[in-house]
Amino acid sequence: MASKKKVQHEFIIRTINLSKKYNRLWAVRNMDLRVERGQIFGFLGPNGAGKSTTIRMLMSLISVTKGTIEIYGMNPNYKSAAIYSRVGALVDGSDFYHYLSGYQNLRILGDLNGHITKSRIEEVLEMVSLTEKQHEKVKKYSHGMRQRLGIAQAFLHRPELVILDEPMTNLSPEGIRDVREMIRYYREEYGTTFFISSHRLYEIQQICTHMAVVDEGQIIVQGSVEDILQNTEYFITEIETNDLEKSKKILDESELAEEIVISHQKLKIHTTPENRPAIVKLLVENNIDVSTVMPRTNLEDYYLSIIKEKHKA
Repeated sequence: MASKKKVQHEFIIRTINLSKKYNRLWAVRNMDLRVERGQIFGFLGPNGAGKSTTIRMLMSLISVTKGTIEIYGMNPNYKSAAIYSRVGALVDGSDFYHYLSGYQNLRILGDLNGHITKSRIEEVLEMVSLTEKQHEKVKKYSHGMRQRLGIAQAFLHRPELVILDEPMTNLSPEGIRDVREMIRYYREEYGTTFFISSHRLYEIQQICTHMAVVDEGQIIVQGSVEDILQNTEYFITEIETNDLEKSKKILDESELAEEIVISHQKLKIHTTPENRPAIVKLLVENNIDVSTVMPRTNLEDYYLSIIKEKHKA
């Protein structure tokens, strides 16, 4: 009988029992991250969950209390130059020389990296819609413009891995769309791997292929976004009716749903797919006009459910 070949995973980022302690507080505890080449990996969690601390350790900005980090299979303690020459990052926003222009700041960073041409600087400035403002001093930039300049510097040397800490902060809806399209383009065109910390769950669901949810410094769930949402037992059904308050009261008195809330002029119902026909039937029998029924298990609902369940336990 032929032997099965062992699947080889190419981990761009791998951590083993990664932990960080401040005095008596463990900000990150025994974190095992697995990010493979070509993934757009979302790193999710509430404020204080350990996301930024983890990213700072990945970038060697703070020390590791215990555990190990591997990037491209190498330990940053011994191969930092070989690693970080292939990594672009936006961590805690970016510091720039405020009395220099956006172009001049990128020119300095390009000279430090080496072999960054004038045309490449102009290219990334155009990518983040700063061409018209490139010669204006950074001190005159808005918060959103500085954020876009920070994203531009992360892409400057066409890195194989891009680590972005809350990249959508201070951006307009158009800016968010542009960053989303940029990330997709670099992944499809160059095979770039992305590790993105964000609290914007709607954006993560649109763009990310994989994710980890972290809370109190520990990973709660990790895997592909599609598999996690397909395999969850947390099903949300959105229903529009002519009387939301009455509808909610009727369903609250039934045993067809675990949780019902009114949100954005709709009922959001936590129930199984099998219960949907019975719910509609019950409402109609009580003279409620049902206009739409939409199964919509999204990342935000799932995320809130597991965080709520964890703290309930």
